[in-house]
Amino acid sequence: MQPDDLPSGRTSPMGPDAQFDWPGHSGPLHLHLYKSPRHPQGSPSLLVFFHPGGFVVDDLDEAKHCLRVLADTCEVHVLAPSYALAPERPFPAAVEDAHAVLGQVSAHKRQLGWKGTHLFVGGVEAGGNLAAVSALVSRDRHGPPLAGQIMVMPMLDASLGCHSMRCAGDASDGGGVARALADSYRRYLPRPADRLHPYASPLKASRLGALPPALIFHTEGDPLADEAIAYADKLRQAGNQVSDIALPACDIQDNTDRCEITADDPCVQAMKHFLAAHGPTA
Repeated sequence: MQPDDLPSGRTSPMGPDAQFDWPGHSGPLHLHLYKSPRHPQGSPSLLVFFHPGGFVVDDLDEAKHCLRVLADTCEVHVLAPSYALAPERPFPAAVEDAHAVLGQVSAHKRQLGWKGTHLFVGGVEAGGNLAAVSALVSRDRHGPPLAGQIMVMPMLDASLGCHSMRCAGDASDGGGVARALADSYRRYLPRPADRLHPYASPLKASRLGALPPALIFHTEGDPLADEAIAYADKLRQAGNQVSDIALPACDIQDNTDRCEITADDPCVQAMKHFLAAHGPTA
């Protein structure tokens, strides 16, 4: 597919404004585009948002409501791509797919309705991992430049070594999420040595300087909470601009619960403020 050759999209009240395919690192990727009604002539900001699913489940369709809320409330266009799933395509396939998408957005500005000025990455859980890793890869490969990164309850430590994860795994009740995350990592990272790679476990990265501003969410009682807090601290120590926000405790029964939001959700409001603060000058 050549630049600006996106097929016409399909619309629905709470679904994507368009659906199309782009080439990924080793195969086609499906993408959903959610346009902000605030910018009918083109949005200056584009948020590429990676879905959850523990690297093993395609949650692109299940995230439709969440992504429509983000586009409407945060007043930016949101592009949600699929990516390689384990165990059929383990690490680093998803990382390369994520970077491939970021590398193509400038060539497709017209069909994306994006003015090409500010590019953000974000994601939930495994998608939060890919958002963090995309910032590292874009820095290391000298582009594309990112205006900011958003991580919602992200998976950042494949060693599962943080206190909240260990406590959840040892619990006789409520340990189901921790066990599911551990199983996801086993399938995503079949080679144990890869668990220490910074593109698999950003918390293990030794070079965290020169990264875009970050917004990181963690939830009380979530097995992933401590690694999010630790990553925010490491980013600050490396000289980056970071905001980390503690969300109220909630009952996370499975990973799909991580992408349930409403327009007045404090998480969404914080994203709106972050995108405005690091986006184009009003």
